[in-house]
Amino acid sequence: MSNFPLVSVIIPVYNRERYLAEAIESVLAQTYPAIELIVVDDGSSDRSAEIACSYPVRYHYQPNAGMSAARNAGIALSTGRFLAFLDSDDIWVADKTAKQMAAFDADPSLEAVFGYAQQFYSPELDDSLRARMLCPDRPMLAHTATAMTIERSALLRIGLFDPDLKITPDVSWYICAIERQLRQIALPDVVFHRRLHETNNGTTQRHHASERLHLLKAKLDRQRAQQLAIVTS
Repeated sequence: MSNFPLVSVIIPVYNRERYLAEAIESVLAQTYPAIELIVVDDGSSDRSAEIACSYPVRYHYQPNAGMSAARNAGIALSTGRFLAFLDSDDIWVADKTAKQMAAFDADPSLEAVFGYAQQFYSPELDDSLRARMLCPDRPMLAHTATAMTIERSALLRIGLFDPDLKITPDVSWYICAIERQLRQIALPDVVFHRRLHETNNGTTQRHHASERLHLLKAKLDRQRAQQLAIVTS
């Protein structure tokens, strides 16, 4: 495996005992042979720790501080040249890492590779809950951490995930990545399955939607300021 660069995979988890095993198993089932799996327990009070420790993973516990802080803790613990992330309620496809690492091999100038997400209803959802959730039939392009493999040096150049944001760290981070000209591509393949369930962050914390608007407004303000500086210089 010395010919394969190590990919450090970070799964942050907070009270996801129902789904965590499937997430872990989808990483362990990857066809790419050089993977380091780190599970960061963000203060869970359920059986998440027991489930994580039943697998060959590196387990780390911290008091609850949010997904961004858990991801950042995993980054600090990791040793791979490449980094990847999986939410504890989602599932990678088996060849995600192999396909994305092949893209790096084909173009050494790349810093990050994304892909598509296919959403699905979690099996325990009843019809009334399914009726309240939109589940697109077609895969969707996903510029999210779960869809991404990235060089460690590139992530550190862009910056870590913002621990002050509760459910929109991917939006904030990707805006920074665009502004700092991340060299990226998106594969035309589905790389993960996004689970829709009763306790999705987007379902249970809709009051945080204003974060997204704030992030987009801040981006537009920065663009206007840059344009003004060019005009007046």
